[in-house]
Amino acid sequence: MPIPRLRDNPDYYSQKKDLVNTKDKFPEYKLIHSQVLQDCIKRVKLAFDRWFKADKSGHKLGKPRFKKISRYRSFTYPQIKQDCIEGRKINLPKIGKVKLIQHRPIPEGFIIKTATISRKADGYYVTLSLEDKSVPAFTTEVESTLKNTLGIDMGLKEFLVTSEGESVPIPQYYRSSQKRLKTLQKRLSRKKKGSKRWLKAVKAVAKEHKKVADKRKDFHFKTANELLSKAEVIAHENLNIKGLAKTHLSKSINDAGWSQFLSILTVKAENAGQKTIAVNPKNTSQDCSNCGEKVPKELNIRTHSCPHCGIVIDRDLNAAINIKNRAVGHSVFKARGARCNGRAGKREAYTIAPA
Repeated sequence: MPIPRLRDNPDYYSQKKDLVNTKDKFPEYKLIHSQVLQDCIKRVKLAFDRWFKADKSGHKLGKPRFKKISRYRSFTYPQIKQDCIEGRKINLPKIGKVKLIQHRPIPEGFIIKTATISRKADGYYVTLSLEDKSVPAFTTEVESTLKNTLGIDMGLKEFLVTSEGESVPIPQYYRSSQKRLKTLQKRLSRKKKGSKRWLKAVKAVAKEHKKVADKRKDFHFKTANELLSKAEVIAHENLNIKGLAKTHLSKSINDAGWSQFLSILTVKAENAGQKTIAVNPKNTSQDCSNCGEKVPKELNIRTHSCPHCGIVIDRDLNAAINIKNRAVGHSVFKARGARCNGRAGKREAYTIAPA
């Protein structure tokens, strides 16, 4: 029996080309904007590219999962008209005019590039990607010195302590909302799965979790802005946060959101022409910041008292100074922009109100 000829492996372009046949077989796809369908194929391509290619450390990410309707929470218009916002409404292709709560006006001179509609627990949001070609593209060299560098030691007693002795208290948004979440989850457990009341209870739990996440993210942005206004270079420990989150301190570490904060800090520093340095965290709390001698101490001992030079300071302050000293003399870094009100790229988020 002859072996049948193998079909050509579909790629990004062949799948885009095949959308015409898809619309013939499934007429409901004609109601969706053509570029939105093309963007879905692009997402699949990127997902498989990330799966096939290893990251910088040589690890491969998990394979793509099929998304059913309930898990597909956003779609993107790669192109949209510049005058799409008309008063308190936004004109979306193939959908029409939808009520809009605009959080902030679009800056003058910025061009709307893309629009992404996202479904969240408390409603639908539209995120606009903006571009301003008048902002020049240039690089700024930032070298770490004792004068322009600030070291930060992140912890669970305080969110962070700087090398200047200032501390930022840890808010613990999740722990403060646990009582409310317990009540909502108890109500959810008593509902029949799939019923209208169950769906309503699921939405209530999701809203509470989103409220906690929004508070934490707002705190991270404000803290990052405050740090970047004090120094050109921010030094922090290169922590294995995923590993630490698997210990008995997982709830506190996830509630603090160290990983999200460091990502925000790094991106905002690059956009501002500033710099962040991740240093080796080994013995930052044990080594004396004054004489350099190692002073072993348990985690419950919160004061650094050096028997060699006689200095007595807070344990976290000692670590922050060590982090700063390790960052000084680091290689020159080329940033992507400079700190200014207008940037080469910007994202604006708005809420779509239900009609």
